[in-house]
Amino acid sequence: MLKLVPNHQSHPDLASAEELIEEARNGRMFILVDDEDRENEGDLIIPAQMATPETIAFMAREGRGLICLAMDAALIDRLNLPLMGDQKTRMQTAFTVSIEAREGVTTGISAADRALTVQVAISADAKPDDIVTPGHVFPLRAREGGVLVRAGHTEAAVDIARLAGLRPAGVICEVMKEDGTMARLPDLIPFAKSKGLKIGTIADLIAFRRAHEKIVERKSSHTVTTKWGKDYTLHVFENKLDGTEHLALVKGSVLHDKPQLVRVHVENTIADLIGAAPSGLDKAMAMIEAEGQGIVVLIRDQQAKAFEQKRQPEYGIGSQILSDLGVTDMIVLTSHQTTVAETATGLDAYGLKITGYKEIV
Repeated sequence: MLKLVPNHQSHPDLASAEELIEEARNGRMFILVDDEDRENEGDLIIPAQMATPETIAFMAREGRGLICLAMDAALIDRLNLPLMGDQKTRMQTAFTVSIEAREGVTTGISAADRALTVQVAISADAKPDDIVTPGHVFPLRAREGGVLVRAGHTEAAVDIARLAGLRPAGVICEVMKEDGTMARLPDLIPFAKSKGLKIGTIADLIAFRRAHEKIVERKSSHTVTTKWGKDYTLHVFENKLDGTEHLALVKGSVLHDKPQLVRVHVENTIADLIGAAPSGLDKAMAMIEAEGQGIVVLIRDQQAKAFEQKRQPEYGIGSQILSDLGVTDMIVLTSHQTTVAETATGLDAYGLKITGYKEIV
């Protein structure tokens, strides 16, 4: 079962998403913590517009982690910053090439130099010629849809800046303890108190955004017969950000008194249709047909490569679809239980809980 960071309603020391947005609006730094089964780490965050030499120095001195500049895709694209190769890290953190302001810096590493680089990069009229690479500031490209798509600190920093009415960018830094290990929630709460900082969770931010906006919309529902069996309901959902359609196949009724069999599957037309061996989709559908109930969410991903085995689904999109269908408790069908536990984060914000796994064999 996924273990989730408590929200502000269940923990008196945690601030709400609204409070953190207000902190950002007023130029104050704060801490955000992610799920225990993701990284369970806290990042110092401040909107990039508010970053000063003093805040950069504070992050370096007190946070001790890597200081990065999270930006939305439009800002990254405006600077023509390429990603650092294929994103194969466990959390698929989208680092671009590192940067430096072309003018006004010395070695580039000082707090003043890094603060200047941040301001140059996010300037309303910033252009590629304003920066050089490599440098001492590490940009991160936030996913479109923010924490509703990926429950990471990168997306959270950008979301909060945008919600605060600021440019969609934030400076972030992981918090490490003096011994060099990562600070977890029990360490972060007293740390935040000692520094006069508010601390909240990404799960709360997801819940806040979910209460105020939605990026998938159910377009149609039909009863269909499939190659695995009949009496399935096919639901078509549209991603309002890019128009991509995602599908959900439901066998039987959505269960409310016991866990529901669920698989979130990245659609890969070539592998799913002409793969020599039965695909994960085939095996999951066979298990659902045998059980007489279950749901498969098919995420359409234009970037998925033929026969690629490690492409991870967008659990933010899948979570919204499952929530729309009325799912609560889930038994996940997977051949990679550890990977699912690491990547399916922020589920509590959608009223979802993984109660178990069934291996696809």
